[in-house]
Amino acid sequence: MLLRSTEVHQFRNLSGKVQWGDGLNILHGENGQGKTNWLEAIYLTATGKSFRTSRLPETIRFGESLAVIRGVVEQGVDTSRELQVTLQANSKVLSVNGKRETIHRYLGQLDVIAITADELEIIRGQPEARRRFLDRGVASLHPAYVKTLMDFARVLKQKSRLLQDAAEAGTPLADVKNQLAPWNPQLVELGAEIDRLRRDFVDRLAAVLQHRFFGREEVAMRYVSSLEQHGDLTDYPGLFAQRLELRLPAELAAGRALIGPQRDDLEILFDGHDLRAFGSSGQQRSALITLDLAALSVYNSWHHEYPLFLYDDVDAELDRGRIFSLLEYLEGRTQTFVTTSKQSVVEQFVGRAVSHRIEAGASAAAEQDLGPSEDAVEGVMGGD
Repeated sequence: MLLRSTEVHQFRNLSGKVQWGDGLNILHGENGQGKTNWLEAIYLTATGKSFRTSRLPETIRFGESLAVIRGVVEQGVDTSRELQVTLQANSKVLSVNGKRETIHRYLGQLDVIAITADELEIIRGQPEARRRFLDRGVASLHPAYVKTLMDFARVLKQKSRLLQDAAEAGTPLADVKNQLAPWNPQLVELGAEIDRLRRDFVDRLAAVLQHRFFGREEVAMRYVSSLEQHGDLTDYPGLFAQRLELRLPAELAAGRALIGPQRDDLEILFDGHDLRAFGSSGQQRSALITLDLAALSVYNSWHHEYPLFLYDDVDAELDRGRIFSLLEYLEGRTQTFVTTSKQSVVEQFVGRAVSHRIEAGASAAAEQDLGPSEDAVEGVMGGD
């Protein structure tokens, strides 16, 4: 899987079209010129999301009404497709070869693994960040998992709203139990599927983590279910249903759902110690890279190809030796995109990488900004 080109129109400060190299692509230049914006455009092309904001209209250039990001993806021999993301104030349109697609059908057309400043929350932050890491990994193997997550979130929201209304109204416990009858079985079914697939992904990661990418440091992990202290996890649906029954009074008092995989976590150990509590900044960064390289390997073993690998500000917390080790490991495996403001990183890989100097949002070798095609604009503004 290769991203041949990215073309942008009115997305942040970017302009033009960039042709990418098959291997390592180094985006370099002064700070504030748009290097990270190009990685964001690639990530958005693959996922329909930004790694910098949940409010996509913020990415549309000031004073403009829409932004378009278009990428040409090559997969296999003589097989290519054009992916396009069109953003407006209140809408996002995803299309493949000019045909509008749902998010479920769009995902998997182009896959990425990205290391950004926010990704360190996987190591340093709250359990939600680690659950997102797992869910992205599962979805890269099972695109339909995205719908499972969305269905679970929808049912959970309905249940929490019912509990909140019941708590405010003083509804008797027996009546609340009857009202929850349509929702709890759905939570059990969907939650069991989420638990099963997350555990499978963790097992796959653990199998490849035996390879130590950086020296002798050992990274290990364990999926931590919020139910594990309360019964037999081998019968997850039965245990989940039992806990929902027992904890109903507490849920009613809280006015929200308290039981399920939305409360699970991933324990990450670095040389046998809790990385979040005891790891240095450099160890945390190394562990994050190790996890992402493990996810890269799992993806390859499943799909027999590699996703794109993005690394923003590669020299921020990595020394020169580890940068070289990382990029050397990726060489020949995956199409890689890194940003740096240091010329020394560019010089280190002369002859082994395609260099893109970014100035005012454009690549020094970028083609003239073509804007969205007439067909694309027509589709956005009211066409089929």
